[in-house]
Amino acid sequence: MQPPAIELKDPVLAHPDRLYIGGAWVAAHSGRTISQISPNTEEVVSTVAEADEVDMDAAVAAARDAFDNGPWGRMQPAERIGYMKAMSAHLHARVGEVARAWTLQMGGLASFAGPMQMGSNMTFDNIIAMAEAFQFVEQRPTTGAAVGLIAYEPVGVVAAIAPWNGPYGIMLNKVAYSLAAGCTVIMKPSPETAIEAYIIAEAAQAAGVPAGVVNLVCGHREASDHLVCNPGVDKVSFTGSTVAGKRIAEVCGSRIARCTLELGGKSAGIVLDDFPVEIAAKLITGTICMMSGQVCAMLSRILVSRARHDELAAAIAAEMAQVKIGYSDDPSTMLGPVAMKRQLERIEMYIEEGKKTATLVCGGKRPAHLTKGYFIEPTLFANVDNASRIAQEEIFGPVLCLIPYDTEEDAIRIANDSAFGLNGSVITNDAEAAYRIARRIRSGAVGQNGLRMDFGLPFGGFKQSGVGREGGLEGLLGYLESKTILIDGMPAQL
Repeated sequence: MQPPAIELKDPVLAHPDRLYIGGAWVAAHSGRTISQISPNTEEVVSTVAEADEVDMDAAVAAARDAFDNGPWGRMQPAERIGYMKAMSAHLHARVGEVARAWTLQMGGLASFAGPMQMGSNMTFDNIIAMAEAFQFVEQRPTTGAAVGLIAYEPVGVVAAIAPWNGPYGIMLNKVAYSLAAGCTVIMKPSPETAIEAYIIAEAAQAAGVPAGVVNLVCGHREASDHLVCNPGVDKVSFTGSTVAGKRIAEVCGSRIARCTLELGGKSAGIVLDDFPVEIAAKLITGTICMMSGQVCAMLSRILVSRARHDELAAAIAAEMAQVKIGYSDDPSTMLGPVAMKRQLERIEMYIEEGKKTATLVCGGKRPAHLTKGYFIEPTLFANVDNASRIAQEEIFGPVLCLIPYDTEEDAIRIANDSAFGLNGSVITNDAEAAYRIARRIRSGAVGQNGLRMDFGLPFGGFKQSGVGREGGLEGLLGYLESKTILIDGMPAQL
């Protein structure tokens, strides 16, 4: 049975000209605003308040006070979950607004926006259910006392920093784990995609979440760095570029603050010889066009045996020729715009770089029929040297590198020859082979036959793709500290 269609509605924010700090909508200290630009039309679609360093400090102070002196962290988990369920009801009622916001700001396809954002709400509900079943205090065998208990307690004040490509689901995950654990949270969305965080803040207010437990400040890089540097922040949960992640890791390391970092990727898909070329080409093309290639876990390197390299290149080029590039609202569009002008220019820079070392098979240009917006053709490079820039650096666009390999061992070596290790795929009809190779790929996730993801399971990277995991039980544990308690008798109430 198909789920009901979601009607996309223009988002209506109660206070876009304000920040949400300490349970109130307050004017930004700077008095400035940030505009969100449509990548389809290059026009302003929304404007929100810009937070500066003073606002960041105010948000930390509010979250700190709510954690240290408020009831949230000392509530029974069931009481916190009651507030979260009320938030969920509010968010489900506004899923059409969230979906439309994604299309407006980021250029995500309207045909995909509804199911994507509904999936984020379902993940929120799954985190609630997991927290309901979680034992926040458990007894363990011990030789140190009569009773050994492990208590899981909130890490404290969390700075949740989300990227522009998946602004709702990623931010909502961070908020869900923070609240379930008993933490207080400061949402810092990307300046390009701020609307979703406003809707989450409005959900917290509508649910009656105590003042200071959820805060919202949207600012540019300098103010965001100031937030990370504030010693009142106990944990930074960041999803974004490896460059920014390194800076956050340095700051957190300097004061031993906790951090979860989900960073960049240059994930490899290894095509084995048993998999039909035509089906592989369709699968690979559909994948690289997903969200215009702007996915950290994107399979942007495709490894194929040297004997089948040219055949697969021709088949992918034929598939790419059939891709309809167009505006996000058009239900027939298969590839929409990239999110912003600077991203388009970055992609074009990499395409020029790629021409120096590889064969440009197709694409590489802005489509002639679209004179407005940030559009680029799906692009295929063949005979790519894995040591080249286009194979080693994250492009974050619909640009595919086809790399030949000689043996299975060679394919594994090439897949692992990367500073990143976020995702991977083994494209084969043989599940045994998929498992065997997956165990040897140095990445946080590997799927058979494409980009497979389950946000109910842990997700994160090896190497420069990050630290820690989000999703599943591991995601919740990242927002908790474990405390060992050795006592002479079992307490009446845990």
